[in-house]
Amino acid sequence: MTRKELNISDTSLPLVIVNPKSASGSTRENWAGTAADLRAHFGPFSVAFTKASGDGIELAERAAKAGRRFIIACGGDGTVNEVANGILRSGEDVELGVLPSGTGGDFRRTLEMPLANRDAAAALRRGATRTIDVGKATFHDHDGSEISRFFLNVSSVGLAADVIRRVKSAKVFDWLPVESVRGKANFAVSTLRELVGLEPPIVRVRFDDGEEHSLKTVALCVANGRYFGGGMMIAPDAKLNDGLLDIVNIGDLSTLRVLTNVHSLYRGTHLDMKEVHSTRAKKIEITAADSSQEIHLETDGELPGKLPVTYQVVPNALRVRIPATK
Repeated sequence: MTRKELNISDTSLPLVIVNPKSASGSTRENWAGTAADLRAHFGPFSVAFTKASGDGIELAERAAKAGRRFIIACGGDGTVNEVANGILRSGEDVELGVLPSGTGGDFRRTLEMPLANRDAAAALRRGATRTIDVGKATFHDHDGSEISRFFLNVSSVGLAADVIRRVKSAKVFDWLPVESVRGKANFAVSTLRELVGLEPPIVRVRFDDGEEHSLKTVALCVANGRYFGGGMMIAPDAKLNDGLLDIVNIGDLSTLRVLTNVHSLYRGTHLDMKEVHSTRAKKIEITAADSSQEIHLETDGELPGKLPVTYQVVPNALRVRIPATK
């Protein structure tokens, strides 16, 4: 890498924020090749590496306020989420780019961003700018404090949060290390493990300040993008710029019925199932029916906190670089 690419103080260059721990550490292992492809097919850039959770937010916010106008997130959905949060917190007019290198890569799928480094680099150089909506979730963090966080893709309560927790743990089964299964396979095997003894929680939901409803849910998803869980097309009709969030509830399914229909989640045909219901709204409030029950939520593949949560759409909030043909 050239000296210029390492100079993060040069705000005229795009900044690539890299999470070296993403994709089980393979981002770090493959960075030399990734940087070479990016340099050859995109051009000169600055780079900054995250060291801990939350670094992407701080790096992106600081860079945006310093005058950087194009910031690229290199990592998985969690890294993209952090960089986007940093840009949005800055209040500056900064464009987001995605250089895929992570376990899930679901926002990349919605953008239809190429997975290969050289193709993604070319798409970032020649791509078009699109203004998209983002979701805003206000909830309680793990210490019980109320916080807000933006998300680009999907936030959910129920099964998905449990699956994400297992994906990020040391093992998906007691006898199977997480390193043995990566990407989509990791999500699939972790989902199978969580389905054993599944007991769907009951939550109370209110859409756009309307009447409150109780429902039992295996997974209640609030979607800005279309995919989550490593390739599941959970919200096939979701659009990034319609000013609405798509809500998909997978209701009271037995473990066997979930297992025999899991393929429909990847194909996006699960909306035809009688236990699955969907709607759209600008605001969604979710609380646990039993206030003593702790129900966690996930946002863009991360586990930031727990119910109660209020979701709101923020229209036309962020500029994103997409492939020019899309």
